[in-house]
Formats: sequence, structure tokens, C-alpha cells
Amino acid sequence: MTVLALAPLRTPADFADWYRPGADYVIRVAEGMGFPTGDFPALADEAEAAMRANRTGGDVAVEVAQTIVADLLADAAFGPPFLEWTPLWYELALTGPTHYADWRLRRVARKYADTLDHVSLPRFSRPRDVLYEGSPAIDRVSGFVDRFAFADAITHLEWFDYVATECGLPVPPELVARTREETVAYYVGEKTMDDLTPTVRRFQHLLFTDDVWARDVNRRYELNSALFTLWERILSRERGRFAPQ
Repeated sequence: MTVLALAPLRTPADFADWYRPGADYVIRVAEGMGFPTGDFPALADEAEAAMRANRTGGDVAVEVAQTIVADLLADAAFGPPFLEWTPLWYELALTGPTHYADWRLRRVARKYADTLDHVSLPRFSRPRDVLYEGSPAIDRVSGFVDRFAFADAITHLEWFDYVATECGLPVPPELVARTREETVAYYVGEKTMDDLTPTVRRFQHLLFTDDVWARDVNRRYELNSALFTLWERILSRERGRFAPQ
């Protein structure tokens, strides 16, 4: 099977296996960094159960709905900006499926967002937003794999910051800013891995456990997808590189 097997997904129950790996990712990174997670693990369990039962709207507690909305909206918004970091052939091949997934994820998220007083929409960086010495930093990175890894290093930081914050987890803004700055410096060759602040290195090591997300989605939906396997391989390589000494 391929990623086309995801096309029929429509209901909250269909997306429960999409939501859960994202929630687990937030928990894994937060706990690894020592950020308090509060009730979030329990809320994630409730959210998954609600989605599997197709319970939405007033049948779901506001705090539970918030976790679902944050996760699905972040995933919906993630794809189009990320594609701009990739080669044209890759972007063209995945633009259609990415926008379709964006639409489907937003439709499901809307079933839970209607009960919330306010919803913040995530925004992810495009290459023009990440500069080094006045020019797009990506121009200093060569090769598909390294460019993909650099793009993910920036955007998964933003994804985690948005989702965790929306779910009430404290993420130090100064750490996010420092991680972004040092990550750019590393990928453009200004810093070596040993030059990175230990906390930043540990943070990126944990953020690159999105290889687990790729593997889980591939397994849960029985995709046997070469694309998801490629993502997992690249992200796993980077996770190993950032492993604390």
C-alpha cells in the first residue's frame, strides 16, 4: 500500500491513529526535557478514546478538544510550508496529497474547535523566513537529505512549541529562540555539533524522535510506505547525530 491509502480517512475515528503518535511525541519531548506535563497524558488518552467513538462537540470536555484541535491543526498547517524547503520535483509530487491532507485534517479539527472560545492558528517557517547573513539559510545547505533534515529541525521545533503551548505545557521561549539560532548555525556550517549548547542538543535530539511518529503512522495504517520509511530513516539519522555525549 502507499500514502494513497490515507485518502478515504474522513471521520474522527479514522484519524485517531493519526492523533495518537502526535500526542505521544509531545509527551516524549516534554518529559525528556523535564517540562511539566500535568494532565496532558490523561487528556491524550481521553482524546484518543473520544475520537475512536466519534464523539465530538459538547460530548467532549474543552480540555480534551483543545488537545485534538492543536494536534490536527498543526499537522494540517505543517505540510505546505515544509514542501517549500524541498526540491521542486519533491514539492510537485507531494503538493496535491499534502493539500488534500490539510483539508481533511482541518475538517476533523473543526468538529472539536466549534466548542472552544478561541483557536490560535499555527504558522510554520518557509525558507524565506530563516535567514543567515541576510540570505535564506537553506542556500548554504546542499543535498536532499541534509536540506530535509534542516527543514525538519526548524519546523518540528515550531510544531512542538505550538502544540505543547496550546495544550498548556510550559515551553521556555528563550530555549525555543536559542534552539532555532543554534540549529541554523549548525546546518549552515557555522557551528559544529560540539559547539551546541547541551540543552539545545538534547532538545533537538528529542525533537528528532519524530522518526517514531513516521514509523507509528506507517504501522498503524498498514501503509508499508516507502515515503514514510524514507522520512523515518532521515530523521533517525539526525536523532543519532544530536544524541547527547
